[in-house]
Amino acid sequence: MTPQKKIYNVLFLCTGNSARSIMAEAILNRVGSGRFRAFSAGAHPTGVVNPHTIDLLQRLGYETAGLRSKSWDEFTGADAPALDFVFTVCDNAAGESCPVWPGTPVTAHWGFEDPAAFQGPEAEKAIKFAEVFNQIERRIRVFVDLPMESLDKLSLQNRLDEIGSGLQVNSI
Repeated sequence: MTPQKKIYNVLFLCTGNSARSIMAEAILNRVGSGRFRAFSAGAHPTGVVNPHTIDLLQRLGYETAGLRSKSWDEFTGADAPALDFVFTVCDNAAGESCPVWPGTPVTAHWGFEDPAAFQGPEAEKAIKFAEVFNQIERRIRVFVDLPMESLDKLSLQNRLDEIGSGLQVNSI
């Protein structure tokens, strides 16, 4: 009998939990299925997933039924899943305040522009959401390809920081 591989719990955080963190949750649950379990939350959740996020995910064939905007408080209680990774996906350059996660999971900042803040015609807004989605998906695909079991914590942290800065990361 083969030993069961660890399933890593990953939490994506941003301020409103309506677009970027929701996209990241959906992408990782698809791309990392069987190896990763993704969640998302916000420091100040809007309480609703942005309709452009839902529309984009549905057009790309993602399951959206269970996606919801929620507070990170849901992940601090005794019955919350033990987290292995916590990524903030808000964009410091835009002056947003990113939540700081207490605890022992490996953490990294992967800043993305907030497509929900984009002002313009609906067609341009849809393009902005797709651009941010593609950026998130590229980073998640690099993350999923990391050899988790063979990296020590410092090496893993360095790789996550490289992914967050947008550098290409080659597998070991």
